[in-house]
Amino acid sequence: MPLLSRRDLEFCLYEMMDTEGLLQHPRYTDHSRETFSQTMDTAEQVAERYFAPHNQLADEKEPWFDGEQVHTIPEVKEAFRHYVNSGLLNARLDFDEGGMQLPHIIAAACSGYITCANPSSAAYPFLTMAAANLIKHFASDDLKSLYLPLMRTGIAAGTMALTEPDTGSSLADIKTSATPVDGGHYLIRGNKMYISGGDQDITDNIVHLVLAKIKGAPAGVKGISLFLVPKWLVDENGQPLKRNDVKLAGLLHKMGYRGTTSTVLNFGEQDQCVGYLIGEAHQGLKYMFMMMNEARVGVGLGAAVIGYRGYVESLAYARERPQGRHPSNKNPESKPVAIIEHADVKRMLLAQKAYAEGSIALCLYANHLIDRIETCDDKDQRKPLQELLDLLTPIVKSWPSEFGPKANSLAVQVLGGAGYIREYPVEQCYRDNRLNPIHEGTHGIQAMDLLGRKLWQSGSLGLQTLATEIQQTLQQAAEFDELHEHCQQLQQALALMHTTTQNLGVQLQQQGPDIGLANASAYLSLSGHIVVAWLWLWQATAAMKALQSGSEEDFYRGKLHGCQFFFRWELPKIQHWSNLLQSADDTCRTMQNNYF
Repeated sequence: MPLLSRRDLEFCLYEMMDTEGLLQHPRYTDHSRETFSQTMDTAEQVAERYFAPHNQLADEKEPWFDGEQVHTIPEVKEAFRHYVNSGLLNARLDFDEGGMQLPHIIAAACSGYITCANPSSAAYPFLTMAAANLIKHFASDDLKSLYLPLMRTGIAAGTMALTEPDTGSSLADIKTSATPVDGGHYLIRGNKMYISGGDQDITDNIVHLVLAKIKGAPAGVKGISLFLVPKWLVDENGQPLKRNDVKLAGLLHKMGYRGTTSTVLNFGEQDQCVGYLIGEAHQGLKYMFMMMNEARVGVGLGAAVIGYRGYVESLAYARERPQGRHPSNKNPESKPVAIIEHADVKRMLLAQKAYAEGSIALCLYANHLIDRIETCDDKDQRKPLQELLDLLTPIVKSWPSEFGPKANSLAVQVLGGAGYIREYPVEQCYRDNRLNPIHEGTHGIQAMDLLGRKLWQSGSLGLQTLATEIQQTLQQAAEFDELHEHCQQLQQALALMHTTTQNLGVQLQQQGPDIGLANASAYLSLSGHIVVAWLWLWQATAAMKALQSGSEEDFYRGKLHGCQFFFRWELPKIQHWSNLLQSADDTCRTMQNNYF
């Protein structure tokens, strides 16, 4: 059974988004659609041969700590090495940096295969890539020359160490300290928890990117600095010298992603934890946001492909499982039909298709935007695209993270009793995916980021650019009579979003953020549904073009039906969210602690 549908990926890449158009840019002239396909073939093979086979095993035999060392099953290390050796770890890097110089959208499609096959083992290389990218952009030349080769060859892995036991997501309140000493480095002291990959036996070294405050720093987020803290201190050739004062306090045991170590780390128990300042002092959160935003898009993609994995599994089961008869058939001796013939099973499968394929299109579009930004030589044209990416990032992280698990829940339901036993894979998909609404900032945090900041920056240029992009799709969709109903619905949805946004702006200005942001999660849901509805209409438009050109492929009929389902069953929900937002409903905000 395939992990992902290559047909669906190529539809998004080439029939929706003009990925081949990137080949006209000087950066990609050495590539072709064939080299893109070959790279995706490699990713699929690595996923199927080295990641998928131990997905369940890593879930059952999660990492353990013997008091001295962390142990993982050997298959994880083997998969990591094959990922590195395939070149996928450095897929986006320039040729002269040892990379494959691939567009972000192709690299994302490749990543999708790996995460779909084994989310927990995929976390190690993906965190390493993101950490290395941050170091490349903001660290000193000395740090880059010393640590990037270790990370790009898989000798060292990377982590992001933000969260502390008492502060959670409130980074303004972190207490980890950094004290400058002779020699140009700092001594780090503090505790971090929920650090994915914080210790393991897969790589020889680990590079922690640690948020800390230098003594005398400004209060709040303006006083946060970023430090590179290696597990092993190294010489000028990258060879290990001695163990740094970073200690594993223990492993945390999660409901999903069990193969990824989740750690509690103590920095500086012996007051000898060496850390190196990245960039300027007190600018650490700004630097870390690069890795965080990259990780947020990655979390969205992970949630999308895990949702898709459950959809594929439940679809295959529904086609093969005979049970029951049509309501009109009263003959108890007649042959049972496959459960896919039942309308309610079709409902659950259609919902999964709408959520999973809509999420994949959303995440690929975000990477498509990154490619458009990087290949745009006109800064005036680049600015609105960057604002659109900033606006969409909370949606890209949160919408798949909310509806991917819902798709997995429906997959469990389709399988019935078989769905919640470990002999079938969908229960693990659900457990793995349930972590993604929390990974890299909760739904509520993303909602406040969207409504409190991203929506208004640069005079709402991001929102204006989104409207322009949607109108282009509407113009193309209007050519097809079959899509008129959906065009009208989306136009009405855009008008509702505009009115709702204006009223929320007034609320924020006149009543303040406590009231204006109280129902921010509803705004994230509303905007996410409108964006995904647009992407479904875009898919339906591409499908109609293919059908009009003479294609008889059922794939395109499926796209039209998926679009119809989303517009009739999902998009109407935005009216309810808008009503709550525009009325400044105070049900949640005014609930008192002692009322519970």
